[in-house]
Amino acid sequence: MSQIRALGEDLQARSDDSLRALFAARPDLMIPAVPNFAALAARASGRVSVQRALERLNRPQMQVLEALHLCTNADTGHSASAATLKRLIKGSTVAALERLLASLQDLALVHRADPSHGTGAPAARQRHYLPVGSLKDVIGIYPAGLGRSYTELVRLQPAFAQRVVQLVAELHQSGAGIAPADTPMDAALALQHWTGSPEALQDLLSRAPERTAALLDRFGNWAMGAVPQAQRRVSVLTETADAGPVDWLLARGLLVPLDAAHVELPHSVGLALRGGYVIDHFALAPPVPNLGLTSAALRRNAALGAIAETLRLAGELLHAVQAQPLVTLRSGGVGVREMKRLADTLRIGLPEAGVLVELCALAGLLRLDVDSSAWVQPEQLEWLTLPRQEQWLWLVNAWLSSERVPSLVGQPAGGASAPAGRAAGAAGTINALSAEAQRPDAPVVRKRILEILQELTIEAGAADGRAPVLDAAAVLERADWSQPRMARRFSSLIRGVLAEAEMLGLVGSGALSQIGAEIALDHPETALGILGEHLPAAVNHVLLQADLTAVAPGYLDPELSGKLLAMADAEGQGPATIYRFSVGSIRRALDAGQDAAGLLEFLRTHSATAVPQPLEYLIEDTASRHARLRVGPASSFIQSEDETALLELLNAPAAAGLGLVRLAPTVLVSTAAPRDAAQVMRGLGMTPSLDDAASAVVRLRRSAAAPGSARPVYTAPRSAPEDADVDAQLAVLRGGHPAGGTGPGSAHGPGGSGAPGPAAEASTQLGLETLHRAIRLKQAVMMNVVDGLGNATRERVVPLAVSGGRVRVFDPARETERVLSVHRIIDVEATEELLP
Repeated sequence: MSQIRALGEDLQARSDDSLRALFAARPDLMIPAVPNFAALAARASGRVSVQRALERLNRPQMQVLEALHLCTNADTGHSASAATLKRLIKGSTVAALERLLASLQDLALVHRADPSHGTGAPAARQRHYLPVGSLKDVIGIYPAGLGRSYTELVRLQPAFAQRVVQLVAELHQSGAGIAPADTPMDAALALQHWTGSPEALQDLLSRAPERTAALLDRFGNWAMGAVPQAQRRVSVLTETADAGPVDWLLARGLLVPLDAAHVELPHSVGLALRGGYVIDHFALAPPVPNLGLTSAALRRNAALGAIAETLRLAGELLHAVQAQPLVTLRSGGVGVREMKRLADTLRIGLPEAGVLVELCALAGLLRLDVDSSAWVQPEQLEWLTLPRQEQWLWLVNAWLSSERVPSLVGQPAGGASAPAGRAAGAAGTINALSAEAQRPDAPVVRKRILEILQELTIEAGAADGRAPVLDAAAVLERADWSQPRMARRFSSLIRGVLAEAEMLGLVGSGALSQIGAEIALDHPETALGILGEHLPAAVNHVLLQADLTAVAPGYLDPELSGKLLAMADAEGQGPATIYRFSVGSIRRALDAGQDAAGLLEFLRTHSATAVPQPLEYLIEDTASRHARLRVGPASSFIQSEDETALLELLNAPAAAGLGLVRLAPTVLVSTAAPRDAAQVMRGLGMTPSLDDAASAVVRLRRSAAAPGSARPVYTAPRSAPEDADVDAQLAVLRGGHPAGGTGPGSAHGPGGSGAPGPAAEASTQLGLETLHRAIRLKQAVMMNVVDGLGNATRERVVPLAVSGGRVRVFDPARETERVLSVHRIIDVEATEELLP
């Protein structure tokens, strides 16, 4: 029976509660809704859906599934039970394996099957299983880290097929207990028999050179390895006493060369090295790391300090960007020189500046101006007016939901985590605010890391409130056990995510903070309340000193800090920031439109001490010498001896957009281009002459509407669909058609049956399943194929390969090979005829 149909019958026999659990674990199975159980089984067997499901499996589940895949064969009807798997998984029990198989069945990754032919009566009463058909494509060529068999290597590696007969002959001549062979396939079978016994292989390896065992240990988790000059010719007959481990293994066929730089450990060799077990390290419980402890007060103070410092730096960054926007490179992102300027302004390191800029940008505190190609502060930014705890939650929500990874800034570009062809720095690193810092899986990885931190904290926490200090190794070890298929994603982001979490106060002193635990549990309001109780309120005063400095006795209110930065230069780091007044800083405030009286009034209002006399003299003296020379913008000038005409133009409402300024009785300057100014003047009845032949092009600037509240709200990635959607899907399934199809040997083709949506999806999967089965069994099929004119013909062909939307077939009638497009195949019917 078709595996898709068998899975459909298994799903149809389930209760509604079981189907609800399935949809909660694999929500993609009902998006969009499926019309019947056949379509549901087809979607559950799809490669993409199975891949997503495998990413959620823990290590014991994955090991059982891989072992089941290796010991079953749906084409021959060879299924397996928990008792069968117990012989392949070291340290397992039948009861534990039954539970794991049941959990895999609940996820529709395996289904019940009939016992294999010849199974005894006691074994036949056990529950037998088969995995879904697409599992082989998803798991890859090295399930459980074991290599391919000698016979498969002979079939797929022509160089090895040419060499294997001679290799076996040399081994036979050397006295090895291996039978000679005349064909490559017979030689492959002889090698499998020779290396299949763990005892015989250990006896053989006892005579191997030094470091051979250490070399083989490196193949413990993966069957392929890199070896220089892997295809060199070595022979056991000409072997010298000083032969190295690689040459010794190649000469005996224990390693098979794949190309000039890679070798593979064959399946039988890997299995024998594991003592005949497919899985030799099996544990139902996750590993328990050895962690240190930190006090509750220490982690709380560290988290609060990090939050306060991040908020202070974010405020200073916004002020710095408002004064001088961040200019982008032509290729995108902000260059290293611009980031160094910003880092010097904030008095922090370049890596910290990159992370801070990314954090502010993903939170919407910075935006890219499309006209100037520079990053600027949005107008009427709500974040600046919020209480400090709400500012923090704004940043955390944006960080959790963003697909950008701030910690990637400064990392080498061109790796697996960055798309090719994007902007990189001069040294080949990822620039801030460039596309290379984008990772679509970042929100899922962050959420999962926080959950793991919460799990480890609960497991290793002490009764007196002390919490475990969690490093990247401990988190990665737990992630590798809970979701081994996602271990590579975790390993590339784990250190950066932990550093970002510490910067946001979710981690303090290496331990998950109290507010971090609430965020991990999706309780942001609780975290907000805790932070509001413990985070010190921002101070709104400074201490003015006679050495022309102002000392902030704590974290200043963002508005006060911004005004101080406009008239003084910040020095040092931390909460007790020193602001130094100078002629340049006072002049900067005067250039911004302030005057001496306003500056002194501001300082008197916000100083806990009187304004020192030296500071007062500095402000008044600088203001008295300010603006003796004025510099302003002008794009054109208007000169006329008729002073009356110039006064009329200056006061005309229609000329208000020209930005006219009178410099002398007979001279005006305008911010408009010469031709624009002349056009307005002609509209007023004047007849100006143009001294400048500038282009009459009018440049229109884009203006963005004033946004409403841009406050980000984090919504955790949904792991289950809505109850109403599940009820609707169950109603359709229970009222739909039965899971069976048109017959046991036929299926609609990969091109679809004409049915829309999920019905066509099921037909496609059934047709592809029939083709793949025929390829494995070298079986002929009957195809109904449509040509370019819409004419359908029924043909008997032998499928050879399916790839890239095309099917390569052998036509026995014409004795030729042909390539057919999958979308032109209406239906496929398997026959019982096999190739000779």
